[in-house]
Amino acid sequence: MIQFYNTLSGRSEPFEPLNPGEVRLYTCGPTVYDYAHIGNFRAFVFEDLLRRFLEYKKYKVEHVMNITDVDDKTIAGANREGKTLSEFTEKYTKAFQDDMKMLNCLPPTKQPRATDEIESMLTLIKSLIQKGIAYESEGSVYYRVSKFQNYGKLSKKNLSMNKEGARVDVDEYDKEEGADFVLWKKSKEGEPSWESPWGKGRPGWHIECSAMSMKYLGESFDLHAGGEDLIFPHHENEIAQSEAVTGKPFVKYWMHCKFLLVNGEKMSKSKGNFYTLRDLLAKGYDPMAIRYALLSIHYQTPLNFTLEGLEEAKGVVELLRNCYSDLLNLQRIDIGYEVEPKKVADHNYDQFLKNTNDELNIIEKALSNNLNVSVALAAIFDEVRNINYGISNKLFMQESLVKALEFFEVLEMIFGLGVTHKKDIPIEVLQCHEHRSSIRKYPNFKTDKDLQKLSDDLRRKIEDLGWSVKDGRPGEPSALKPRI
Repeated sequence: MIQFYNTLSGRSEPFEPLNPGEVRLYTCGPTVYDYAHIGNFRAFVFEDLLRRFLEYKKYKVEHVMNITDVDDKTIAGANREGKTLSEFTEKYTKAFQDDMKMLNCLPPTKQPRATDEIESMLTLIKSLIQKGIAYESEGSVYYRVSKFQNYGKLSKKNLSMNKEGARVDVDEYDKEEGADFVLWKKSKEGEPSWESPWGKGRPGWHIECSAMSMKYLGESFDLHAGGEDLIFPHHENEIAQSEAVTGKPFVKYWMHCKFLLVNGEKMSKSKGNFYTLRDLLAKGYDPMAIRYALLSIHYQTPLNFTLEGLEEAKGVVELLRNCYSDLLNLQRIDIGYEVEPKKVADHNYDQFLKNTNDELNIIEKALSNNLNVSVALAAIFDEVRNINYGISNKLFMQESLVKALEFFEVLEMIFGLGVTHKKDIPIEVLQCHEHRSSIRKYPNFKTDKDLQKLSDDLRRKIEDLGWSVKDGRPGEPSALKPRI
């Protein structure tokens, strides 16, 4: 049984989607006014792990992630650079999609842009006005918070100090009490605008997600996820807008990840600890090490991101890649070995297979318990040690090799660390490696500088093709590994 912590109820609950075998998931996408930073990607990688695990458990996941391409920040950025809103946001939308691909995050089933969904937002606002929940004032439309009895049920905010008639015109605000928030903003001089029954204007941020999520996932759906900074007011306002119109529960389960800190402090450009993904890639860090660092701490625990931790993550990813590469090399006849039956029997071959099955069960059980990555990762490392022991002691037989490779396929399906992307060694790489291996077997190789130079040239060619050569002990074959 899968259990997730539900922010709405404040406790862990059995996960039972509205339609058996199907999960409708909405995650708040980026506001495309700049490059996304690693704090943003903590949430996006957590959401990717959530989706991957659900798909591993055989659920059909309909995943919608929006693009917020109109709000205060995008408009200010476009004006600052003297560009149209679409020109300005297209650059950062494409950058975000490239960054997500770089981190091996699965693309959403649908990724609507707010500017393409204005009609859905207008329809929703009209319904709120008709029900007396929203009201027009001087060309803008506001949501009357006092009319929604359960406002605050997600964030557990104390709304007793809410001032009747107080209004919030900006898209984002940080207040302990609620206030009437804007659904439609009257256009200002030089701002992009759309026609509406209340005059030219543009939507508020909160109405965008209500309109898009319900359009593509229905009036009630299973899962809504995001960072904890979105709980109030954004997600609180989504609930108020949606449930006031439909009279139905908006979302069954809400999941939120904690903040990311850098060296124990909040990210800030003035402190010099502000990183985009592109900043880290420019410093030479492996994107899969970044991904591992972001998902290695439980999503409900604040993540302290450090460059030292990123180096440790790099070592973990290298460990996984090397183990998988060694398994691939065992499949190649020319560097295979003769298994010693007595040694295999002494090691208890059946126990070797059982260990792999046990670790897979531990991983699945841990992630079913509110995505407990700590226990899951510990099981992964135990299995890698088990596999490496079998490789170094020449204990593998065909059945255990298949099981070990299956383990890495499951690992990739759930964690998406790119370890199994290079399954087949290209023919050109094999030819270079075989040529090099034959050269190194010549009796005079250690004294012939021409042979040594040819061997080095072939090694460099193999590296240029994206692989590296790990030479064994004297008399043992060398192995090929994908380069990081």
